[in-house]
Amino acid sequence: MGRLFGTDGVRGVANADLTAELALGLSVAAAHVLAEAGTFAGHRPTAVVGRDPRASGEFLEAAVVAGLASAGVDVLRVGVLPTPAVAHLTGVLDADLGVMLSASHNAMPDNGIKFFARGGHKLADELEDRIETVYEQHRTGEPWDRPTGAGVGRVSDYAEGFDRYVAHLIGVLPNRLDGLKVVLDEAHGAAARVSPAAFARAGAEVITIGADPDGLNINDGCGSTHLELLRAAVVEHGADLGIAHDGDADRCLAVDGAGEEVDGDQILAVLALAMREAGQLRKDTVVGTVMSNLGFKLAMEREGIQLVQTAVGDRYVLESMKAEGFALGGEQSGHVIVLDHATTGDGTLTGLMLAARVAATGRSLGELAGVMQRLPQVLINVPDVDKSRVNTSAELAAAVTEAEAELGESGRVLLRQSGTEPLVRVMVEAADIEQARAVAGRLADVVKSALG
Repeated sequence: MGRLFGTDGVRGVANADLTAELALGLSVAAAHVLAEAGTFAGHRPTAVVGRDPRASGEFLEAAVVAGLASAGVDVLRVGVLPTPAVAHLTGVLDADLGVMLSASHNAMPDNGIKFFARGGHKLADELEDRIETVYEQHRTGEPWDRPTGAGVGRVSDYAEGFDRYVAHLIGVLPNRLDGLKVVLDEAHGAAARVSPAAFARAGAEVITIGADPDGLNINDGCGSTHLELLRAAVVEHGADLGIAHDGDADRCLAVDGAGEEVDGDQILAVLALAMREAGQLRKDTVVGTVMSNLGFKLAMEREGIQLVQTAVGDRYVLESMKAEGFALGGEQSGHVIVLDHATTGDGTLTGLMLAARVAATGRSLGELAGVMQRLPQVLINVPDVDKSRVNTSAELAAAVTEAEAELGESGRVLLRQSGTEPLVRVMVEAADIEQARAVAGRLADVVKSALG
């Protein structure tokens, strides 16, 4: 697997890359590293452990719980809940650590382990590095210092987690959803119970699809990566809108009453205006990434809202928000962070807030999303090139300058190195899709010749 921790925890094929032994070892290492860092000082440590409904989550949960308890950590097992629910409960229960077992939008054979620090925030990079180092040291033979007797951790189920999280979601809504008909696609994932319960308790008429997880069908042809079923269901039932989550429900994409997709940029635009109106959009700023559609940036400029752009990845959006005190940020993919109410992307919360805006204004989601016009965007991956020279090649720089001059103010060029593969991503936006394709194709050819 190379370096164990990626941008969002440890992921791999369950029982091949991500084994029970690895899950147990990482959990013990995490407990020791946090103890060394002083997190457990002066009290008996507690961890919250949750998972999505993948079949492999059952044995991986058992391994994580065993590892933590063997290291002297008391464990509260919350069962199948969304990633943001585990983060929220880690915070409100004043736990020292949170662990979520999920591979998010990945197919069922995969699974993952994500650690949360006290307060429900993602673990710092340096702590992840230290956990990996300690794990490797002990995997190769250095014995653990193990507690015995009353020093071992105790394990209990925390059944109240479901109701406590749903109550939190409803409690932060600005208004009820009475009169709205909403279709929810749960991706046969972690929100299959939570999301319908929250929308129904908030007053909406709820129709669900993809809400029958069997451990094998998570993300299978449904959810935020496959919107076809949701589009059809919204039109069939005459619903006001549809909401789609991914497997661990930290994402939200939407469909308007006509069956048209509303992506993360459009959701951010709608929520930014709602939050500014309510005086909650601190510094009149929203945080996106360099992949945010140019149409989003132009819409925010027109509305007098500043857009701060970060590297791709919700962890970078969150870092910027925390550092500068911003309240709203997210990605085109549907990771939306409302920092006053969540420490990570929360797909159920995002969907509820979007529906609340529809209910409050009496306007359709399509009309609200029309505040921005998505410019056509073309992405070409150019493999087998020296990606390290993407920012130093004179030939490539000249080609980019020429392309930017051709596109003018109505277009944009972005070249990005892949973080995991020897390839360069060429992204072009333009007012016309054919122009975007032509410019992207020419730039991809230059990338091949200049960096191949």
